[in-house]
Amino acid sequence: MTDGLQSNQAAATPQGQLPVCPAGRSLRQVQFEVVTVDSRGRETGRTHSYAYGFSDFLTESVSLDMVAIPRGEFLMGFSDNLGDSDHHPSRLVTVAPFFLGQYPITQAQWRVVAAMPKVQHDLEASPSAFQGDMLPVENVSWLEAAEFCARLAQYTGCAYRLPTEAEWEYACRAGTSTPFHFGETIAPNLANYDGNFIYGYGPRGKYRKQTTPVGCFGVANAFGLYDMHGNVWEWCANPKQTVTSSKDPHDWRLGVNQDDYLQRLRGGSWDDLPWFCRSANLCRLSPENKLNLIGFRVACSTYEA
Repeated sequence: MTDGLQSNQAAATPQGQLPVCPAGRSLRQVQFEVVTVDSRGRETGRTHSYAYGFSDFLTESVSLDMVAIPRGEFLMGFSDNLGDSDHHPSRLVTVAPFFLGQYPITQAQWRVVAAMPKVQHDLEASPSAFQGDMLPVENVSWLEAAEFCARLAQYTGCAYRLPTEAEWEYACRAGTSTPFHFGETIAPNLANYDGNFIYGYGPRGKYRKQTTPVGCFGVANAFGLYDMHGNVWEWCANPKQTVTSSKDPHDWRLGVNQDDYLQRLRGGSWDDLPWFCRSANLCRLSPENKLNLIGFRVACSTYEA
């Protein structure tokens, strides 16, 4: 089974296809392990790999790790009949190079940014239902996630924003065409979802009933990204919205109809069946919605003049 097809493989991506590093930062090598599984969720491969990225230090002890995602093409959505009208039929999408957070935003990172000067909306310092510095922040609305990006951009001088849906799915797939970047199925020892349920012939396992520390499973996809399946749903930018100023990623024009108003989420969560955690799956909610299932990760793009 395939959910889509990507034209370039991450391991063979030339340096020239990477995004330009933001001013004042330098690219460093990021090392990680990539795991693949068979249709029953049994590990078939574990490889050491590397990518490039940079870190923004928000304090001496709290940093934000960004990974370079290369330019590429892929078939976005489902190539079978398992998706709704948002996913099917699949369509070819070209994605420009950009940077994406290696992990979902943590509660430690959230607290630091929430203390920065306000742009448009107030941010609660500790909104999460499950408390822990390395747990992903949750119980935050799309509006608050956008405010976080705006404050972070103002503080760092880097154009932080929410990723688009195409960027998110492209980054999640990382060159794969299967329902999950792990392969045909998923296993509870690799991601945080409701392990009482299976996908295909995959295994049952633990249902943790809450979030887990980011990166705790110790495996990434081929782009070096962790927790793309499960843990928390991740807010994305609505493709029917446009940024009105490249210097202010918080400044959006909201559409006038209901579909434009709803915001997209990707990745599934700790409380979801594995079906919802697939690379191509999406959910739509009001931008004011807050749930202990919902967090986000940040993106940024840089272009040569």
